[in-house]
Amino acid sequence: MTRFLFIYHSPTNPSVDEKPADVDMGGEMDAWMQWGARVGEQLTDFGAPLANGVTVSPDGGTAPSTREVTGYSFIEADSMDAVLEFAKNHPHLKMPGSTIEVHEVQPVPGM
Repeated sequence: MTRFLFIYHSPTNPSVDEKPADVDMGGEMDAWMQWGARVGEQLTDFGAPLANGVTVSPDGGTAPSTREVTGYSFIEADSMDAVLEFAKNHPHLKMPGSTIEVHEVQPVPGM
């Protein structure tokens, strides 16, 4: 099986302590858990929310990230087509302006 990385993008990612007034967080988490159960053992790393990204330039300078990366997951599947089936109807896509990038993890020679 091949390993794939889901990168979650959304316009905002409130911290765990900040609950958006118009979002049922319990319902949101239930939807994610149901998705994870459907993927099953192929979900090798459920991932976690991401926030406060920093971009590091070649000269060592830093700046706040302008990319809207808000989380990740790792999934094993036989093919890109197979893993894309897990992305369809993903609860993340119900949030306005949200998308999911899927990348195939390439093996590193000698590792």
